[in-house]
Amino acid sequence: MTYQPYQQRYEGMQYNRCGKSGLKLPALSLGLWHNFGGEDTLENGRLLIQKAFDVGITHFDLANNYGPPPGSAEETFGKILQKDFIGYRDEMIISTKAGYNMWPGPYGDWGSRKYLISSLDQSLKRMGLDYVDIFYHHRPDPETPLEETMMALDSIVRQGKALYVGVSNYGTEESNRAISILKALGTPLVINQVAYSMFNRSIEDGLTDLLHDNGVGCMAFVPLAQGLLTNRYLDGIPSDSRAMKSKSFLNKDDVTENVIQKVQKLNAVAQEREQSLAQMALAWVLREGKVTSALIGASKVSQIEENIAALNNLSFSQEELEMIDTILK
Repeated sequence: MTYQPYQQRYEGMQYNRCGKSGLKLPALSLGLWHNFGGEDTLENGRLLIQKAFDVGITHFDLANNYGPPPGSAEETFGKILQKDFIGYRDEMIISTKAGYNMWPGPYGDWGSRKYLISSLDQSLKRMGLDYVDIFYHHRPDPETPLEETMMALDSIVRQGKALYVGVSNYGTEESNRAISILKALGTPLVINQVAYSMFNRSIEDGLTDLLHDNGVGCMAFVPLAQGLLTNRYLDGIPSDSRAMKSKSFLNKDDVTENVIQKVQKLNAVAQEREQSLAQMALAWVLREGKVTSALIGASKVSQIEENIAALNNLSFSQEELEMIDTILK
């Protein structure tokens, strides 16, 4: 069946300006970190992308190493683009990244000019694109001069391979230097993608203020703490959960009784707000306007439907915020 996007798809979505740029991003973006690799079902991936687009999610976030195997998420996305979205490219924001290990040898990792430009060329071929909207350096490189990495991003924009550039996992000091270097080059940093959730608030220690003051957007990844801030862990660790998988970033040893108690108390607050825990967690990340977009993942269409409903109630009373802070402490 030929896919026809929902005609009123933009009416229910909130679009936020990315820093001081002309770019607007949906309040929720879809990440393809999981569930779009070569080991996953293409048809399910199609349904997820279609549903996301139908509810106004225009930003689709990838990286060269997403899969597994590495590269396969971009290949899957490329197939879906060609099949369903060939006439809608200009309505989409597509991003990818490079910075983690991708191929053997000294040129397939970190932040050299050689690696970043080669990797983006490969990513464009996998997705069947002439350019991406945002290209990120995925993590700081302690050995490559930051000037080289930023000059590579600048070159990529000037070559027409990306419209904007960003960084990911950059802390306050690294972000400040990146902002200064790119500003001098004439290709401003448009966004920093960082981990942020109720359980990980490290960016509140100066980074969000730095980005805001310099007109740089902020993309929050893992806003649901890899599933912890959903109803999945209310009664402990499910046998089929991410925490039980040995290769997961979320380790079962981290899901302590204390953490589960906090999740249960947070869920009670969410119920008082007539939201699911996931919906409240997303609203909380977006609460102060310093986060441009929260990056969600999904394995089921129903998860996208649940998450998008978070936008129906983004406001918090002072009492609610204090209650949440007390629980988190």
